[in-house]
Amino acid sequence: MLVSTALVLLMTPGLAFFYGGMVRSKSVLNMMMMSLSATGLVGVLWVLYGYSMSFGNDVGGGLLGDPGQHFGLAGLFVGNYLATDSAPDVTFPLVGTIPALVFVAFQATFAIITVALISGAVADRMKFGAWLLFAGLWATIVYFPVAHWVFSFDGVTAETGGWIANTLKAIDFAGGTAVHINAGAAALALALVIGKRQGWPREPMRPHNLTLVMLGAGLLWFGWFGFNAGSAVGASGIAGFAMINTLAATCAAMLAWLAVERVRDGKPTSLGAASGIVAGLVAITPSCSSVSPLGAIAIGIIAGALCALAVGLKFRFGYDDSLDVVGVHLVGGLAGTLLIGFFADPGSPAAVAGLFYGGGVDQLWRQAVGAFAVLIYSFVLSLILALIVKAIIGLRITEEEESTGIDETEHAETGYDFSSHRGLSGLGAPRPDAATNSAAAHVSAGAGKEG
Repeated sequence: MLVSTALVLLMTPGLAFFYGGMVRSKSVLNMMMMSLSATGLVGVLWVLYGYSMSFGNDVGGGLLGDPGQHFGLAGLFVGNYLATDSAPDVTFPLVGTIPALVFVAFQATFAIITVALISGAVADRMKFGAWLLFAGLWATIVYFPVAHWVFSFDGVTAETGGWIANTLKAIDFAGGTAVHINAGAAALALALVIGKRQGWPREPMRPHNLTLVMLGAGLLWFGWFGFNAGSAVGASGIAGFAMINTLAATCAAMLAWLAVERVRDGKPTSLGAASGIVAGLVAITPSCSSVSPLGAIAIGIIAGALCALAVGLKFRFGYDDSLDVVGVHLVGGLAGTLLIGFFADPGSPAAVAGLFYGGGVDQLWRQAVGAFAVLIYSFVLSLILALIVKAIIGLRITEEEESTGIDETEHAETGYDFSSHRGLSGLGAPRPDAATNSAAAHVSAGAGKEG
């Protein structure tokens, strides 16, 4: 569990690389700062009251944990940690069979990356201070309660757990609803309130560094084994089952995305491969304990194809989701969550039968209620929070600042220093916002051809 915690924490810097490579060069530092700042902010809130709201004893009919029960992690670090002659018994709080503080840290990394995921929808144009305010409010009002709904369950983390896990009995092993649908719905709401980037969709806004994108995708895949297998809360057969399904679904999704690109655009791209990897990881997250490896491959194929097609919806409906958080995380999370209702295998650790295994629609309707409850709650609350932040301090930088580049205007830095090249050649440096790759058909992850 210590290793899994470290792996999931590594996913947020991986996401920073993934997102940072997809924006223009004048925005790369701000994009990475949005991910890293989420780490600092949410980490502190988690220790103060986030863990208690998510995993404390239920105080609201399955809707919320007691925020004061473990405020500052009170009650989770008492006891004897080292045996002595006077205190031979080693006793400290446990969650299941692991130290409670290890579980606290593990779940903190989930909260951190969920908030960071949202930032990709508002690349190039959101004030850094407004991002921090929104992120803190969203974590408190949206993520912490939803984590209680989905992850908190009797006998392990709370006396009375959340309604989706306990009452509804929908399956979400590692966060398809609480992480991906939650973040995707918030990203859509925030993108609608903040508005479009200047020039979008007329001007091409291509990824500036596909090498960073590929590096980020690799780190995300590496860390995701801690995300999914670690959600077994121990080294066990369930962890191994989740791991192989995570591998199988992700491989299948990458191939499916590339196949769609080949048919639609004529060429499979590295950006498509990276995006397919993430789509597969997202889709298998809720289902990795409930489907067979063959079911995992099927889910990966379906999710990879659906997400490859869904990233084009923003052009049809006119919302500027810069890095396709909606197309990959919302659509992928919905696909993975709902497909449990079809592919759940009674021979899996979850021991539930889906429609294709003779279980009828019983599990399907449970999955649908859980998925859309989180989607609606997150979207509505995120919309309200975005409007509040906009009224208080404003959400976006000025047109002039956006044209100059958000790295310079918000952080007084640039990702690349071309001054030495200018001095040596005398020919002038390339513009910092110039595209530096050949992915001419893309404006963001798997966005396809413009127009």
